[in-house]
Amino acid sequence: MSHFDWSDLDVRLLRLLVTVVDTGSVTAAAQRLGVTQSAVSHMLDKLRAITNDALFTKSGRGIVATARALTLADRARELLVELERFAQSDNFDPATWQTTFTIAANDFQRDALLPGLMQRLRQQAPGVSLRVIASDVPTPDMLRQQQCQLIISPRPPEGTDIVQKRLFADRYRVFYDPEVRAAPTSRKDYLAAEHVTILYAPQRPLDIDQHLLRKGIERRFRVLVPGFAGLPGFIRGTDLLTTVPGLMREHLMRGLQDAEVPVPCPTMPMYMVWHQRHQQDLAHRWLRDQLQAVSQSVIPTSSPSR
Repeated sequence: MSHFDWSDLDVRLLRLLVTVVDTGSVTAAAQRLGVTQSAVSHMLDKLRAITNDALFTKSGRGIVATARALTLADRARELLVELERFAQSDNFDPATWQTTFTIAANDFQRDALLPGLMQRLRQQAPGVSLRVIASDVPTPDMLRQQQCQLIISPRPPEGTDIVQKRLFADRYRVFYDPEVRAAPTSRKDYLAAEHVTILYAPQRPLDIDQHLLRKGIERRFRVLVPGFAGLPGFIRGTDLLTTVPGLMREHLMRGLQDAEVPVPCPTMPMYMVWHQRHQQDLAHRWLRDQLQAVSQSVIPTSSPSR
């Protein structure tokens, strides 16, 4: 069994390992870290000697992390978080913050909020990179095990060590292709149409679909897709309908028409969720504030405009 010579490790090597695992590319890692490819290769050779593992193997035009590299990267992320916290003072300066911040979100939350967050980071905290992972059905263990530092979800996981804050509430709208059909203006029109919706694995419907079914509103679903990104391709050029948050008109549903849903609908809340360990962390709190500001900026567009 190989043992580390801890005296050879430093923050640069830990950050390098995490970055190469995240990017899957020496070139991309070099660009993110602001060093040359040869420097990345040299540091990887040093890491291989320390860990006695190949760490990465070639796969097509990229590289794939070994199982040991993935395990070590998870440990490195934890160490980097602790080192950042150790180095922070009471006067946290985002301009000097160097990290990769991992957020779990689905494709709707990703497109609605994270580009705006990235713009703020590039202006105020240029040393911070975002890593976005799929939230799927978010669990407390994603935060407890530091798979991510923040979750964005309408269904926040619960736990005594889990903290949540509501970002906004969006209204549901029915989207359609105006070149093919008119908006459904009555319950009868709405129920006579065929619909496209999302069914997450394993057999997890959207909250709105569960709500309408409980109210006795049964629709005919022609297509079920695993995520929001799959919806517009089935709406364009057809008479199909989909009922989703109104904010989607700004990105995934751009170019389609939307109208009020002609049956009673609740609003859809959105939360950011984090672990208690980050509650007083100055850097984490600053980033939460930035996400809150971004969410406030998109709220006006969620009200009906047509």
